Amino acid sequence: MRVLFLGGAGMIGSAAAREAVARRADVTIVTRSAPVRPPAEGVRSLRADVRDAAALASALGGEEFDAVVNWVGFTPDDVRDHRELFAGRAGQYVFISTCSVFGRPVPLLPITESSPRRQPHFGYARDKIACELLLEEAYREAGFPLTIVRPFHTYDRTVIPVLAGWTAIERMRAGRPVVVHGDGTSLWSLTHSRDFARAFVPLLGNGQAIGESVNVVSGAILTWDQIHLALAAAAGVREPVLRHRSSESIAELVPGWRDVLEHDFRHSMLFDTSKLRALVPGFAPEVSFAQGAREALAHYDAHPGLRVVDEDLDRAFDGLLEA
Repeated sequence: MRVLFLGGAGMIGSAAAREAVARRADVTIVTRSAPVRPPAEGVRSLRADVRDAAALASALGGEEFDAVVNWVGFTPDDVRDHRELFAGRAGQYVFISTCSVFGRPVPLLPITESSPRRQPHFGYARDKIACELLLEEAYREAGFPLTIVRPFHTYDRTVIPVLAGWTAIERMRAGRPVVVHGDGTSLWSLTHSRDFARAFVPLLGNGQAIGESVNVVSGAILTWDQIHLALAAAAGVREPVLRHRSSESIAELVPGWRDVLEHDFRHSMLFDTSKLRALVPGFAPEVSFAQGAREALAHYDAHPGLRVVDEDLDRAFDGLLEA
């Protein structure tokens, strides 16, 4: 199978490329500059601005692909020319969107692919909805071979998947309290990039996925307290001190968190993975968050330059606790 990645040199794209090569796909990645994460062995790299249709067409020449994956379509202008560019040269066009397109609070849980899309607050998700609608129109009108894939909160060893990041780990190790929004019991889902790749790659070249949107998530359910406790255990902290504060009070001292807490993290996000499991029979996540947290802490401990404490956030936490 011949696969073209437009972008895809980031965390989940790199994991997907490794998985595709492991499954003996012929993978080509197009990036504008040398990727920060080196491509997997066996991946062919091309240089072109994927948002410049003429430059991309020139770089690709007359090549055809079984699947084209667009990892870097963020606005309608980024994808507008792709209907014409890839018509006849792609057996499948996969647009990487996001589960952030679903309105908060979700009117009915669990979330499915048909849950309402509405995002008036985050420009990133709002633009992804616009891209989806534009490409869906191409599918309806011209049979453009579209599949929409929506990841949710994905991480790997390079990510501490809480808003406080490494600052939370340092406070735990020092025996200092860490602030968790709300009462710590809202539901969340985390997917390791390796599990994302294992679920995602079988969708490539899968004719049953054309015309469909698929939420590629682990389906695991965690509370925010459980997420913090798993990170603490991985950090070697047996009895971390968690303190709960309302999203509103946190936003007063950490204004940069206001939108993400008010319109995202405070809401429970629980996913139905029936469609994913129907399209990828036998898929089940293999990396528990406990294991993923251990990998992340080992990586950070091995790289001192990553262990950066946000001093302003550290002081804000102290202010919240004093209040």
